[in-house]
Amino acid sequence: MSLHDRRVSRVLTPLTAAASLCFGSAVGIPSAWAHVHASSDNPVRGATAVVTFKVPNESNTGAATTGLTVALPNVGSASTEAMPGWSAKLDRDTASGTVRSVTWTAAPDGGIGPDQFALFRISVRLPDAETVTFPATQTYADGSVVRWDQPPLPGGGEPEHPAPALTLTGTAGAPHARHPSPAATGDHAATAAGPDNAARLLGGAALLVAALGVALALIRRRT
Repeated sequence: MSLHDRRVSRVLTPLTAAASLCFGSAVGIPSAWAHVHASSDNPVRGATAVVTFKVPNESNTGAATTGLTVALPNVGSASTEAMPGWSAKLDRDTASGTVRSVTWTAAPDGGIGPDQFALFRISVRLPDAETVTFPATQTYADGSVVRWDQPPLPGGGEPEHPAPALTLTGTAGAPHARHPSPAATGDHAATAAGPDNAARLLGGAALLVAALGVALALIRRRT
């Protein structure tokens, strides 16, 4: 190997490894989105908000998702959005006057197919807390069940089946801008975070490529 080749190799090796790591991380991002997510465009503590649950189909057998049950933090009132092909039922505790959960059930031969997702919306008064979790149970047509109810790992890591959660803002009783309509809501929190992370990783990869170009130019000048 010539002196020139050895110089190029010393420069390319670390830069190539860093670029591969960066692009590898970017490719791996979608796997973190393949969970049941909760989002809201007005997550004010103590206020009424529309919460959207994004539910992907993760079946390894191609079975459709035919049911979803979401536990609610003992809310006083709740209502579901009409959803074609699905029926919704609220589990009410008549003694305490609270709503404990909501269950969506797909019509016969319906459901969420492979490589698809669906959005389930509910209007609910949020609790006076910093965060709120909505443990969910996803049922498939083949009888398999996935429970999304695990808390964050020590140190803030994500478990295999994290419970959908919302971070709330403001204080109970404080004025808030508005109550969102179902049409105005979506999976904003989940989708906004994903593209932002991807953009940062791709931007970092672009900087590595630029640095590689500069390094090669310097090597050519020296030789």
